[in-house]
Amino acid sequence: MNSNNNSIAVMQPYIFPYIGYFQMIAAVDKFVFYDDVNFIKQGWINRNRIKVAGKDFMFTIPLDKPNSFTKINKTLIKTISYEKWRRKILRTINQNYKKAPYFNSIYPLIYNTLNQEKETISELSIFSVKTIAEYLDLNTHFIISSEAYQNSELDRQQRILDICSIEKASLYINAIGGKDLYNKKDFLKQNVELRFINSRTVEYNQFSDEFIPWLSIIDVLMFNSKEKVKDFLNMYELF
Repeated sequence: MNSNNNSIAVMQPYIFPYIGYFQMIAAVDKFVFYDDVNFIKQGWINRNRIKVAGKDFMFTIPLDKPNSFTKINKTLIKTISYEKWRRKILRTINQNYKKAPYFNSIYPLIYNTLNQEKETISELSIFSVKTIAEYLDLNTHFIISSEAYQNSELDRQQRILDICSIEKASLYINAIGGKDLYNKKDFLKQNVELRFINSRTVEYNQFSDEFIPWLSIIDVLMFNSKEKVKDFLNMYELF
């Protein structure tokens, strides 16, 4: 991590995201949860993948009429369905990971997260990320965009540049998917270096099954020690 408090990343809050999300957190001094942008249907805000019976399994947190015109921090969890869903997913995780080497350390973190009484998917997803970041001893400073900034009227790139200016950031690290969205020259005009993070493939034993990459951090943590996961956090390139 940089030591001069000048690097920043901005991402929507995801529920128990994959290791690449935590690589980004580990790479910066400040990480902004971008919770006051529109909800993305079929995205990773309320769903992720774990391994069930040797296969890729998608879990989805039930939401109350989610749509792409509602901000993430205004997107409500469907309370009437959530309790039943929570019991079911915890049972699924228990059944499929109870023989994993680090189950006893990790299951309580998941259980505690999913037992939080949160109204919005933003709150729950942010809690899940902070819980894992704390477990991994990451000392990145977290910021919630809806609480810290009043700039939602700006367009996409200008809004990010405004956040960089407010936080006095000289380095902005973006997910690789943002290559077509942001222009390095525009950032340099504002004295901000724009870099993209590219995760190298992180591979480990998932029982004796064929390895499935890029599952939720839940899977990574179940099969690897904290020290090993910290090594994984450095397996990326910036370009």
